[in-house]
Amino acid sequence: MGSVRFGVVILPEHSWPAAQEIWRRAEQLGFDHAWTYDHLAWRSLRDSPWLGAIPTLTAAAVVTERIGLGPLVCTPNYRHPVPLAKEVVTVDDISGGRLILGLGAGGYGWDATVLGQPAMRPAERHERFAEFVELTDLLLRQPETTYRGRYFSAEAATRRPACIQEPRVPLAIAATGGRGMALAARFADIWVTTGEGALSQPATIENSAKAVASQLRRLEEACAAIGRDSAGFRRLVLTGPLLASGLSSAESFRDAVGRYADVGVDDLVVHWPRPSEPYKGDLAAFERAFQSRDAT
Repeated sequence: MGSVRFGVVILPEHSWPAAQEIWRRAEQLGFDHAWTYDHLAWRSLRDSPWLGAIPTLTAAAVVTERIGLGPLVCTPNYRHPVPLAKEVVTVDDISGGRLILGLGAGGYGWDATVLGQPAMRPAERHERFAEFVELTDLLLRQPETTYRGRYFSAEAATRRPACIQEPRVPLAIAATGGRGMALAARFADIWVTTGEGALSQPATIENSAKAVASQLRRLEEACAAIGRDSAGFRRLVLTGPLLASGLSSAESFRDAVGRYADVGVDDLVVHWPRPSEPYKGDLAAFERAFQSRDAT
């Protein structure tokens, strides 16, 4: 189990005096990376407090020293690659090179129409996401970028200074379908799955691992199609609505880690427990289960 790295999602719902203690505690517990969701409003918590992802990550960078940090995930629903890239370079600088940039196509919720645009068909969402990823990659790699796309454009957009991490910050790309897998094979440093596309309802640990294994086979096929070695990037599983985390007990968590590791998962991400759903859990039990991960 030592080869698996662990991450935690901390929802951006607490004012900073309380939130900073959670981010610090995540680092103290030994998590390798910590994330937050990048939405304007989210699911059942739409009418609850919800703060911005990038400012939250900036503040988290200041109160931590080691842990990787990132949005999981930024989407083109309301973001443009040019200002996003500038923010990414800034947070990478403030964190001392600890930022990981999660990217996804964007869902069909409030974020998809909040700027007044109509909801897109799946094919349009993919085309937009492909441009979003391609332009973001260029902006983070090059000192100056001009780009003409259907959905996004840039005119002599500059990147000064460069990312601390070379040649750019790592891209963690969420992909489940065939076209998304092809995009991840081309650009990703980390592939991300929530189990969507392989599962339609919450699964047991055993079935979760099987679902991820089937997606990994498709990812390997996408890599082979462009001649990329699939060993060249990490495979991240985001547990939660569909994929089981095993955090109900120490024994269950060790079982989950082992099963995911056996099918080729490199990074396992769970959610910081909340007092109510979603992700309801007891903090003390959560800490005990996580701290048992290396027990024999």
